[in-house]
Amino acid sequence: MPAVKLHPDNLSRLAVGVRCFQYDRTKLKSGIVHLGIGAFMRAHLGPIHDAFIESQTSPAALSERDEGHWTKWGIVGVSLRQTDTRDALTPQEGLYTLGIRDADQDGKPRQVLQVIGCVRQILVAPDSSQAVLDQIAHPDIKIVSLTITEKGYCHTPADGTLHFAHPDIQHDLAHPESPRTAIGFIVYGLAARKRQSGSPLTLMSLDNLPSNGHLLKSLVLAFARKYDSDLAHWIEQRCTFPCSMVDRIVPRTPQADINKIAGALNALDNWPVIAEPFIDWVIEDEFAAGRPDWAAGGARFVKNATPWETLKLRMVNGAHSGIAYLGSVAGWSTVDIAIKQPELRACIEALLRDEVEPTLSSLSGINLASYRDSLLARFANPALAHRTQQIAMDGSQKIPQRWLGTLTDQSNMKGETKLLSLCLAGWLRYLQGYDEAGNRYEISDPLADDLKKKLVVAPALDGDRQSCQARARALCQVETVFGQYGAVLTDDLIELVGHHLYLLNTIGVSKTIRHVLT
Repeated sequence: MPAVKLHPDNLSRLAVGVRCFQYDRTKLKSGIVHLGIGAFMRAHLGPIHDAFIESQTSPAALSERDEGHWTKWGIVGVSLRQTDTRDALTPQEGLYTLGIRDADQDGKPRQVLQVIGCVRQILVAPDSSQAVLDQIAHPDIKIVSLTITEKGYCHTPADGTLHFAHPDIQHDLAHPESPRTAIGFIVYGLAARKRQSGSPLTLMSLDNLPSNGHLLKSLVLAFARKYDSDLAHWIEQRCTFPCSMVDRIVPRTPQADINKIAGALNALDNWPVIAEPFIDWVIEDEFAAGRPDWAAGGARFVKNATPWETLKLRMVNGAHSGIAYLGSVAGWSTVDIAIKQPELRACIEALLRDEVEPTLSSLSGINLASYRDSLLARFANPALAHRTQQIAMDGSQKIPQRWLGTLTDQSNMKGETKLLSLCLAGWLRYLQGYDEAGNRYEISDPLADDLKKKLVVAPALDGDRQSCQARARALCQVETVFGQYGAVLTDDLIELVGHHLYLLNTIGVSKTIRHVLT
C-alpha cells in the first residue's frame, strides 16, 4: 500500500498517466449544493463538472472571459444519512479518484484513472442540519442537485404523490430545524432563502425517475403547502425544476478495488469510484440563476428531456432489473456473468427488441437497434463486476417506471408481454429470499416487510402451482407499486406471471427462459 495519501499537496507524486485537473481549485467558491453525494454523483456529475471547469481555465478561454465564470461553481456535497463519504474525502480536501474501466479486444480489463477536484466541502446532514439549510439559503448557491435514489423522494411510486405518512416526512413537518429528508431540507432551505434574499434557485434531480424534475417540483410544493402556502407560491415563481436523463453504469467499490487503485495511483484514496467509459446526460435548459456549460463534458441541453428519460428507463434500467432478478436467483453474481449466459442474453435481447422498442417508435433520430447492441455490449463489460444484488435493491421503487409503463403501452397496442411477465415473475421469485442453490439473502427494499407478508398469504410450497398463482395475485395488488396500473393487470396477465413463477420455482431460470422463448 502506498505511503502517500491522495491530497492536494501530493498531486505531483501521482503515477504517470493519471489524469488530473489543472485548474487552481483554491479559487473555487460554492455555487452548487448536491444532496446525496454517493458513487453515482461522483462518477457522473463530478467528471462532467470538472470538464466544464477545465474548459474555462485554458489560456484561450481566460482571454475571452473573466475567470469568475468558473470560480463560482464549486460543489458542496451533502450526505443525508451516513458519515462515510465525508470521513473518507474530507482528509483529501474533497479530492477523489474515478477509475474508468472496460476491456481490450482480447477481453483483458483495462483502467484509466482521473482525479476529480470540483468538490470543495462535504456536510453530513444529521450532524450539520443548520449548515445544510444555510447553504441552500445562501445567494451564492445557484443550483441544488440531487442523486438520492428512488426511495429518497419519500413518494408513492404508483402515483407520484408525496407519502405524508412516511415517518421521516412526518418528522420533517414537526421539526423544521432538523429535517431528515431531501424534500424537508429543500423546503426549509428555500424558506430561509425567501426571507433572506429572495434570489431564484434551480432544483435539479439526477435520479432515474420519469419526469424527475416535474416529480421533484410536485413533492416540494406538496410539502411546502403543508408548511406555508405563501412559500409554495414563491417557489413556483422563483425556482425551476428541469427534467434530466443520466446514464452511466457505476458499481460499488469493494475494498479489493480500493487497494488496486491505490497501487495504480501511487497514492491511497480512501474511497475512489468506478465507472464504465460510457456517459450521457440530457437536461432541459431551464435554469433560474445561470448554469455551468456542461456541454464541455458531453451534456446535451434540450427543451424536453422526457423522450430521453423514457428511452433510458425502459431500455437501460428495465433490462438491468430483468438481469438483476433472474441473475440473482440463478446465482449469476454480476451483470457481465449473467449476460454471458446464452439464454439470458437471448431473453434480454428479445425483451428489448420485441416488447420495449415498439413503445419507443415515436422517438426521432435514434436507431433503436444500434442502441440495443451498444447496451448489450455495456452490460458485458467484464471490468465492472456490477453485482446483480446491488441492482435488485429497492425493486418496489423501481418497477413502475422500468416495466409497468412499457407493459401498459404494449398491452394497449395488443403487443407481446410474455418477457415483461417473466421479469415480474423473476422479481417475485427473488422476493422468496434464496437462490437456486439454496443460498439465502436479505431483501433490501423499503416495502420489504409488506412484500414478505403478501408472499405468505399463499401455501408455503414454492413449487406448488396454486401457491404461485396466489402469490402473483397478492403481489400485483400492492397498491403502492401497481396502483395506477391496475387496468393492465388483467386476470390473464396475472395468471401468466404466476405460471412463470411456478416454472422458475420448479425448473429454474435457464430452463424457464428457454421454455418462454420457444
